[in-house]
Amino acid sequence: MSLKKDKYSIDNTDYTVGQDNVQKWGFDVHNPVFGTSAGLVAAFLLAIMLIDPEVSKATLDGLKWNIIGSFDGLFMWSANIFVIFCIALIVTPFGKIRIGGHDAKSDYSTLSWIAMLFAAGMGIGLMFWGVAEPAAYFTGWYETPLNVTPNTPEAAKLALGATMFHWGLHPWAIYGVVALSLSFFAYNKGLPLSMRSVFYPILGDRTWGWAGHIIDILAVIATLFGLATSLGLGAQQAASGLHHVFGISAGITTQVTVIVGVTMLAVISVIRGIDGGVKLISNINMLLALALVVFVALVTFAVSMGTIPTTVMGYIENLIPLSNPHGREDEAWMHGWTVFYWAWWISWSPFVGMFIARISKGRTVREFLTAVLIIPTLVTIIWMSVFGGVAIEQIMNNVGELGANGLTEVPLAMFQMFDELPMGNILSILAVVLVLVFFITSSDSGSLVIDSITAGGKVDAPVPQRVFWASIEGAIAIALLWVGGTNAIQALQAGTISTALPFTFILLIMCISLVMGMKTEEKR
Repeated sequence: MSLKKDKYSIDNTDYTVGQDNVQKWGFDVHNPVFGTSAGLVAAFLLAIMLIDPEVSKATLDGLKWNIIGSFDGLFMWSANIFVIFCIALIVTPFGKIRIGGHDAKSDYSTLSWIAMLFAAGMGIGLMFWGVAEPAAYFTGWYETPLNVTPNTPEAAKLALGATMFHWGLHPWAIYGVVALSLSFFAYNKGLPLSMRSVFYPILGDRTWGWAGHIIDILAVIATLFGLATSLGLGAQQAASGLHHVFGISAGITTQVTVIVGVTMLAVISVIRGIDGGVKLISNINMLLALALVVFVALVTFAVSMGTIPTTVMGYIENLIPLSNPHGREDEAWMHGWTVFYWAWWISWSPFVGMFIARISKGRTVREFLTAVLIIPTLVTIIWMSVFGGVAIEQIMNNVGELGANGLTEVPLAMFQMFDELPMGNILSILAVVLVLVFFITSSDSGSLVIDSITAGGKVDAPVPQRVFWASIEGAIAIALLWVGGTNAIQALQAGTISTALPFTFILLIMCISLVMGMKTEEKR
């Protein structure tokens, strides 16, 4: 069943896609979701600007750490459940179900599909943390995983394994649950491509009332905060790279300029849609990223190739100990890193999940989940092994800035590592370009997702509406960076954690609802 049909049928619901929408000023919006989401964002920004920065920082820090300390077990076990759930769907008869029905065909080649889901899901983060995170764990910059002794061979292995733990199966299982649920109910059941549709087997027609409104509003807020965090990190790293290579100031003016420029390009891309914008840029992403990682791997061949087995074994051997939230001697590390990461991925899941859902029709559940779990994990193993392995090698051998002083400035870590390689300046320039291109992909794919949610599940909302959300994302990032500096990142982190807490329960219930829906498909 296709989204193009005016009505859909599941348990005889007679809801029409977009029936509650308001058309005005060239927009086509679902008013309760659009208006409430925009109002909450405006209220948050107003509060940040009006409250004294020190009070704001203390309040936001307290909120973040209270949630992490009180709900660490919930976040940790939920992430484990999502991994187990995805593996179960792969090996059970549910894996044979084809998204879109028996005769559905894929809209994109496997390569383009993988490029888009990977660029949307991890792009800027891999650039920002690819060097910094392994270096942080190895040196004990903020505690060490499993209390390993810093700057030892054991610390190197565990640093790479723990980094993969945060970027491997667990985050992609979170994304996979949301993406599969959305795509199944949209393409197999004909419901709107909106978060609320997933809960129809449980809520029935209450899905179209305030219960559904709240789910969609939470999804919009989570997506906006996740994107704003990403845009802020990307702006900081791009500005640091420009300063490192060209001597341009890395201050707030440069960061704002970067966001404005990237937002303008993202607006152009989002106007062109998925085929003419996101798909093209995602493919460029993959080519640039491949060129960067291959070159670094070749010029550091012995180190890079030797590190890959170390990363794999460090990941496998420590997967269960790192997944266990109980009786941890490294609780401070677990709270500061793992719990925050799981909350961050959960808050990002509406954005990444819905975007993946939009591009995944025609694939079986087994094919879909296997690709979503395994392929990004394998690519990330190579990425982290190359960049993280070279960084750790430089630290161990006292080479360059990293070797002399360790991890000092996270946005600069990758550029400092490049300084000690052949053609270091060229690599740094390529890295800045790659950060900006990933930046554009995240912004325009996120805009398409928010647009769909606030349009009542419509996938082809008017162009002015797409431009509005792309501009709002840039404006949020600029406002927070401009008024808060370091406090802005604290605000983003607190917002991410706060949004992730209720969304964790939503994702757990989503698993139940998805199974209920799939059981009806099996009977056909």
